[in-house]
Amino acid sequence: MNESENNRTPIGSFGKFGLITHLTEKTVLRNSTTVSGIGDDSAIIDSGEGLTLVSTDLLLEGIHFNLVYTPLKHLGYKAVIRAISDIYAMNGTPGQVLIGLGISSRFSVEQIDDLYEGINLACTKYKVDLAGGDITSSLTGLTIGATGIGKAEKGSIVRRNSAKPNDLICVTGNFGASFMGLQVLERERKLFDKDKAFKPDLSGYEYIIERQLKPELPEDLFARLKDANILPSSMIDVSDGLASDLLHVCRLSGTGCRIYSSKIPIDSETCKASEEFNLDPLIPALNGGEDYEFLFTVPLENAEKIRSIPDVTLIGHMTTIDLGNYLVSEEETEIELKAQGWEKA
Repeated sequence: MNESENNRTPIGSFGKFGLITHLTEKTVLRNSTTVSGIGDDSAIIDSGEGLTLVSTDLLLEGIHFNLVYTPLKHLGYKAVIRAISDIYAMNGTPGQVLIGLGISSRFSVEQIDDLYEGINLACTKYKVDLAGGDITSSLTGLTIGATGIGKAEKGSIVRRNSAKPNDLICVTGNFGASFMGLQVLERERKLFDKDKAFKPDLSGYEYIIERQLKPELPEDLFARLKDANILPSSMIDVSDGLASDLLHVCRLSGTGCRIYSSKIPIDSETCKASEEFNLDPLIPALNGGEDYEFLFTVPLENAEKIRSIPDVTLIGHMTTIDLGNYLVSEEETEIELKAQGWEKA
């Protein structure tokens, strides 16, 4: 091995977000229509009368999904969810999705029909159009690229970098369910690999498995916020883990944060599965990823309004950057908050 090969930096040493920062730090925006590029859930393009939002996601077989337990219909549905969640997270309205596929020869037309049945079901539910894409052959299994396109009014965009000290930290839904659903599926798969006559028993895990295989988005949040006359100061969709995504907002906004362990919403089924795997439920709740909930901040004066909105929980507040980022336990112990979410999500 020559000296130049010894000096090469392994990609894994950067992590997902470190690599994105490294690759894009010299990016220059050359067109006046590009309002914002890399760094938010979606790119923002000024289309004249309003703003166009564009976001893209990749799903790779063996990295993001295992077809041993992932129905292709569910996978197609989830691909659309991944694409449009980024549009919602900018306070936008998704309108179209584009789907790109890399397909190996082991797939039949009928299997791809199943995939597209799921894509079309999600498009119908969330009122978006399947507006195009591309298909090519693949030597490595199935790859799905999903691009979401949406719109937003000027002045209504919510970005990751606008949180302020004393803003309240709010979340929708609950956390850790998707991760624990994956753990159950992987456990059953390993038992099946050892004994092909084994029949998995998934009863009692229906909720967390659905959160993993066929997630839904709390899209009604945005109408409720509008009705309450609340425009969040910052927002992000929680796909990489609650802690990781909150720290993104803190880093981009130049703030610190305090969140409280007793306030983090966790479903009872998630707690039950966590106990079976000898995990503190807070671990998957903070770090699990793929929850597809929304984390947002609002000014302190909106506290009472926020508490009246169903399925929204206040979990903490933003601080000045010098106070750092901490999780406060029920015993009032402060534990430094670290990003340990899905590096490959």
